[in-house]
Amino acid sequence: MTAPVAESQAAIAAGSQSFAAAARLMPAGIRDDTVMLYAWCRHADDVVDGQELGSTPVAQGDPAARLARLKAETLEALHGSDPVSPPFAALREVARRHDFPDRWPLDLIDGFAMDVAGRDYRTLNDTLDYSYHVAGVVGVMMARVMGVRDEGVLDRACDLGLAFQLTNIARDVIDDARIGRVYLPGDWLDEAGATVDGRIPSPRLHGVILRLLDAAEPYYASALAGLPHLPPRCAWSIASAARIYRAIGTRIRSGGPQAYSQRIGTSGRAKAGLALRALADAGISRLAPRSVPRHGLWTRAKG
Repeated sequence: MTAPVAESQAAIAAGSQSFAAAARLMPAGIRDDTVMLYAWCRHADDVVDGQELGSTPVAQGDPAARLARLKAETLEALHGSDPVSPPFAALREVARRHDFPDRWPLDLIDGFAMDVAGRDYRTLNDTLDYSYHVAGVVGVMMARVMGVRDEGVLDRACDLGLAFQLTNIARDVIDDARIGRVYLPGDWLDEAGATVDGRIPSPRLHGVILRLLDAAEPYYASALAGLPHLPPRCAWSIASAARIYRAIGTRIRSGGPQAYSQRIGTSGRAKAGLALRALADAGISRLAPRSVPRHGLWTRAKG
């Protein structure tokens, strides 16, 4: 095991249990590369927020300066030859092996820039644009690591990232509001007469949250239609991740506003059960592929 792989695995085990659980299902070579890529993505997010392994962001210097440094270090990793720190060494290795265009890592950094700028998300399209930059493009890069070159299949991978991020926004709406971030579409909040405040969502706010979860569903369906184009064990891993994230939405729906009285997630035992069900999802996707059109879904720019 190389040093970048070992250090990336340690970071992911500490910072993202859901991803670590799904990654264990992948074949070794692909697993190592996805873990290294995810470790860089996690590190980049933490650098901009001034946090560590997904902890609550804290004030730590100038966010714009951290963002500029992150971009410079990323470009050095992509094009330079000087030694770089472990997360950037991991990115360098993966990006060069799988021929990433610069645009993908830089799109992710542009998403972090939206947080630094305090962007206002007035429409669902605004929220989806943000979701692409912080999650959809990660799906694209992960799919490339899994061997996908077809742009249509990469769009499906992007859709899964969008669905994950919409689910994250729904889960974290109260925590995000505490640090001044609201990703729910402003026009939806206005229409519902809802505000994002308090420890527990109001019934009106919960209604907006459920609307966002409904908006995620077509992206989950589109993404799962791409499973037959992945290597079998990768398809199982991705189907598992989809079930785990969807389970978060199920808890929000069934628990009502009181679901937010504690951290919303899934236990290790529940994850194991969802992974077994996902194995059937992956198998069925190959035996009876589903044709799910993408008409009307948000689509990333290409080129």
